[in-house]
Amino acid sequence: MEERIGNIRILFIAGFGPIVRDVGASRQFYGENLGIPFKEESGGYLHTEALKGAKSFALWPLSHAAQSCFGKDAWPDDIPVPQAWLEFDVDSVEKATTELESRGYRMLVRSREEPWGQTVSRFISPEGLLLGITFTAGMREEK
Repeated sequence: MEERIGNIRILFIAGFGPIVRDVGASRQFYGENLGIPFKEESGGYLHTEALKGAKSFALWPLSHAAQSCFGKDAWPDDIPVPQAWLEFDVDSVEKATTELESRGYRMLVRSREEPWGQTVSRFISPEGLLLGITFTAGMREEK
């Protein structure tokens, strides 16, 4: 479905990615730990066109993210407040969660089934994104 406001018509999300401060940590996390195949351009710009596009774009209130992760409306003071969220659907949330934990990532939510049927583990990425590893049956294409 497309929306038109005046002369603006959004067709799709053309790209998304975190702004990184520590390129090495982000390269290791996304490239090595998550296995995303990046191409490298000059100046350390990493990109891929090998991942399928976003199935959802949302403005998620911080209070809702806090409820999802901690069961309360306030984000804890001892965890960096995320500026964005990103979810990757995977074959097995449990296996991905175990692998990420073995590499030192602290899960805020571990393999929980949400009321809408999604299974999710959530943690903070090196850039401060609220990152989800998910299994979302309703978004999967029939094979």
